[in-house]
Amino acid sequence: MPRDSMPPFTVRFVSIITTYPGGSPERVEMLVTDKIEKQLQQVSELKSIKSESRNNVSIITLEIKEMYTKMQPIYDKIRRRVAEVEPDLPDGCSVQIKDEDIVDVFGVIYSITGDGYTYKELYDIAKDVKDGLIKLPNAARIEIVGEQVENVFVEFDNAAVSKYGLTTNMIKNAIANTNIIFPGGDVKFGTERIILEPTGSFETVSQIEKVVIPLQNGQSVHLGDIAKIRRGYKDPTESIVTVSGQPAISLGVKLKEGGNIVQLGQEIDEKIKYYQQQYPWGIEFTRTASADLYVESSVDDFVSNLLQSVATVLVVMFLFLGLRTGLVVSALIPSTIVITFVIMGLLDVGLNQISLAALIMALGMLVDNAIVMSESIMVKMERGAKVYNAAIDSAKELMVPLLISTLTTSAAFLAFFLAKSTMGEVVGPIFVVITIALISSWVMSITLIPLLAIYLIKVKPKDTSNETNQSNFDKLLGYYKPFLIWNLKRPVLFLGIIGLCFLSMTKIAPHVPFIFMPDSDRALVTVNLELPMTSDISVTKDVVAKVDEYLKRFLLTAEQAQNEEEGILDYTSYVGEGAPKYDLGYQAPEKSSYTAHILVNTTSNEFNQVVIDSLDWYCFNNFPDLQPRIKRLGSAGGADNPIEVRISGRDPMVLYQLVNKVKAKLAESPGTKDINDDWGVKTKKFIIKIDPDRAELASVTNQDIAMSMLTSISGVELDRYREADESIPIMMKDNHDGEYSLRELESINIYSQMNGNNVPLKQVADIITDWQFTKIKRYDLFKTITVTANVDKNTTSSEVMNTITPWLEEDQKEWETGYFYDFGGDIEKTQSGIGSVVAFLPLAFCIIVLLLVGQFNSIKKSLIILFTIPMGAIGVYYGLFIADSYMGFFGFLGLVSLAGIVINNGIVLIDRIEIELTENKRTPADAIVAAATERFRPILLTTATTVCGLIPLWLGGGIMFEPLAISLLFGLLFATVLTLVLVPVFYSLFYKVKFKNYDGSNL
Repeated sequence: MPRDSMPPFTVRFVSIITTYPGGSPERVEMLVTDKIEKQLQQVSELKSIKSESRNNVSIITLEIKEMYTKMQPIYDKIRRRVAEVEPDLPDGCSVQIKDEDIVDVFGVIYSITGDGYTYKELYDIAKDVKDGLIKLPNAARIEIVGEQVENVFVEFDNAAVSKYGLTTNMIKNAIANTNIIFPGGDVKFGTERIILEPTGSFETVSQIEKVVIPLQNGQSVHLGDIAKIRRGYKDPTESIVTVSGQPAISLGVKLKEGGNIVQLGQEIDEKIKYYQQQYPWGIEFTRTASADLYVESSVDDFVSNLLQSVATVLVVMFLFLGLRTGLVVSALIPSTIVITFVIMGLLDVGLNQISLAALIMALGMLVDNAIVMSESIMVKMERGAKVYNAAIDSAKELMVPLLISTLTTSAAFLAFFLAKSTMGEVVGPIFVVITIALISSWVMSITLIPLLAIYLIKVKPKDTSNETNQSNFDKLLGYYKPFLIWNLKRPVLFLGIIGLCFLSMTKIAPHVPFIFMPDSDRALVTVNLELPMTSDISVTKDVVAKVDEYLKRFLLTAEQAQNEEEGILDYTSYVGEGAPKYDLGYQAPEKSSYTAHILVNTTSNEFNQVVIDSLDWYCFNNFPDLQPRIKRLGSAGGADNPIEVRISGRDPMVLYQLVNKVKAKLAESPGTKDINDDWGVKTKKFIIKIDPDRAELASVTNQDIAMSMLTSISGVELDRYREADESIPIMMKDNHDGEYSLRELESINIYSQMNGNNVPLKQVADIITDWQFTKIKRYDLFKTITVTANVDKNTTSSEVMNTITPWLEEDQKEWETGYFYDFGGDIEKTQSGIGSVVAFLPLAFCIIVLLLVGQFNSIKKSLIILFTIPMGAIGVYYGLFIADSYMGFFGFLGLVSLAGIVINNGIVLIDRIEIELTENKRTPADAIVAAATERFRPILLTTATTVCGLIPLWLGGGIMFEPLAISLLFGLLFATVLTLVLVPVFYSLFYKVKFKNYDGSNL
């Protein structure tokens, strides 16, 4: 069976990246982003369109509506729309669409380091390792990150170029005419045909120096006479990877569809051991991301929790039912679990935290059927029936009620399976697994349990006169019966007490924190660093180097790690480019010189907080311009930032004023930190204002000026140098090294591409300083600035939003027309995740009602059970409050699933009342009390087994499943009171059964 941390789900995002060389953010927005966005509006499947326009590039992110699961037709439609608008984009634009690749997760990442080795040598090793890893059975794709792009630099001397009157085009043509790979044909030579292969393609870098450049006076000059030819790395580099401070190359390995991540990790480890022996001393392979180990650990922990739950349930059953009856009931557990695993395999439901948690939840429920069946057989035998007849009669009597209770319990989870959202896909398998387990349990309860009961259960007819042989249940029953009758005589008082409990719950609920999805408990810290957008990558590299140095104080030695001391195992820094997507909760940004990502592997989730607090303090006190986001890895389906306020409108300056007010208000809220916006401050730029008259006098065009500046400062590609399987750009630039001063910029030589004449830039243009937005972001075609904030460990986003929302509603009344706000973050995810479930709750409710009416053929009896469902929330919120836990998506799942258990118990109890009335001919009062006392033991046993089975999930399931276990555990304890007392009270009121002078003496 497939094994993973969480079930697979559809990632509904598409990125469209358009490069527009020379475009400012405003021009990119106007000429590229706006055109593409308006074209994409025609794609009806889109939920939202987000865009970012910055220097030279437009990045548009499309989110597809969650109701769609087949992505390929939508991908095709998006591609067609983009293709239609491409002819209208400016010349030189290049469009790249990322759709399927955006969801690729590289669960295992190895980084290669080597003291004294060059990047080229490390990259060659990485390519060799990639070729080996891609052949592994479970590997689908390998991605290399950290490659340093090599160039062959032609660094010309301005004086020499001016002397000979050369232009860029003349040099480019000379190289292109020499560096050829062109067939010379073939000739017949005797009986053979011989291929003619002209020479000319550069075999070595030194051959480039010998390229002959013809001059305008009929003479010629070698390229080496006017330029220095050297091979080196692109400067500035686009990305840098380091492991614990050492230069590195990273390889990410993607799991094939339907593969086993744990097996993939084992296969990779074996292959890496082989490569470690093959390469010389000094080459080290370091695991920097290990989803396989986390999956193995989490799945093993949940399997352990499942086994503990099974053991706990067995102990409870043997303790309260005795050896023989306990064996009968316990036989249901392994048979049902085996059947469930077989059907899960057939339906391609893998082993993960969700499916195993569903089995733990189902454990107590599936035992319920066996307990009710065996209890019914025992009661009939106590009344004198033969074991065979008792088994047959019980199976006939309970077959339909148990089926209806099974289906209603399953229906309570149906809304999660049908929910059109990411969270619906994540928790949907709970419905599948629980339905399989409960139906299997029902089949076993009406077949296997009666069969085993005939041979194992030995019960003597009950002697009511002998009180010394009373069991513990009989003693409890002695307390329960008078308590029930007392409340039946005073129904209004009892309902009043329940009402007060409900009101008190509404007072407690606001004090239970709401966290939609907690961060992952993986022993890993993610550090995202963002400097001002104009920062050079060398500046970013220096900041990251200082952060790396700070992290070294927590770095464990090999000996300390073996002794299981707390600390950092290793950390990998990615400068200018994000890491390979190592988890669904991580989204790598586009390449940029001002960002960095550090992946910190720690020894435990508890030590994560130490790293987070320490780094927060260090960055705050040492880097005033840095925007750090230091946190645990986000959970799949959770928000990137817990607090997001999107403010939209037309005029950016008005937006900035509104944003500053929101940021100030957030700063006043206790517990907030890292308050930022996603536009940043304006940055300066130099405008080269060309004077047409002066340019005409100098015989240079605007294009000559732009080309000369580009060639001198950044360099232009002349051709390609081919070596083995590599194609290395040949870049031409001047021999200036280092930073430019304003005076040096003004003195750059401008060459006429027509005649080779040259003049300094100052002679034809003026350099003017101006200010621009570093980036322009839009949301659904409106300019939008998003204010983001994180919260400290003692604060939740819901607490902050409860403060900020009323203020925003009031403040918006003073805003200009056309300006509005919206929420992202946890609020948006909550509305999407829980809202998608709530949309299908009416359907689930209708199915439950139809099943109840079909079972009882009565609206009143159905309403009795339905009225008890909301009361289950009392136990849920009291439990979360007492346990100091939180309400979230999984807490909501526990609350909804509790309804199924309450209905289950109610059906069996009301069905028993009907049997007492129709078959045993009791009075209505006697029937209510007799049915309640007879179902007392199975209901208590069901509660005990379910509650005890949930304890391992509570204590060992991690922070994500904690509210689920607590909701079910405490909710079920309170629901037991509802079933044993509230249902009889409601029945007596609905059917007007009087208990004024009732004493129960007839029972």
